[in-house]
Amino acid sequence: MLNLLRKDFIAIRSSLWTILLYLVVFSFAFIPKSEMSMYFVGIYTAFGSIILATMIDIKNHNHNFLVTLPVSRKNIVQAKYLSSILFTLFGVFASFGIHWLVDLNFPELNKPNYSVLDIMVSVGMVLVLVSIYMPLFYALSKKGAGIINGVFMVSLIVLAQPFALFMSMVNKEGMINGQVITAISIGVILMFCASYLLTIRLFSRKDL
Repeated sequence: MLNLLRKDFIAIRSSLWTILLYLVVFSFAFIPKSEMSMYFVGIYTAFGSIILATMIDIKNHNHNFLVTLPVSRKNIVQAKYLSSILFTLFGVFASFGIHWLVDLNFPELNKPNYSVLDIMVSVGMVLVLVSIYMPLFYALSKKGAGIINGVFMVSLIVLAQPFALFMSMVNKEGMINGQVITAISIGVILMFCASYLLTIRLFSRKDL
């Protein structure tokens, strides 16, 4: 399992500049203009990194090679889900750190005081996206990966403003409480686990 995780990060090492570029571009695009910029920068950077990692797998035919090794397809999927969690944490915490620095150095931007709840929301959103994306990626793989990635990125761009309006309304109405947070967190975890089990089933049946 550890070697499979190392494989993902070794494969993406030459493309680290792309991930940093995501972080810089999204920061410049959203921070000056949106109160929800911490969500957007973190979610876009994290999910963009996950898509980049899967595209590298396709480009290098990694799955075709991995299935010839003495590792199970279940472990291959496990490693991909674990690496997606690591990319998620990196994107969200990098966004939080950037916004903390911006708040210190550019108080005139009047950025909100982001909290642990904002981090949890960002992580939860990415995990929901991963839960939908991974089964589709493993089911369609090389044949449909470009289409899937395009659809997801366009959807993120289109839904950005409605999401910002929804979060603003939720904050104003005070709809968030401990019970709601717990229920949503459990729902996201269950969705992620169900996605993982479905992906294993799909990949196990796939002919490579």
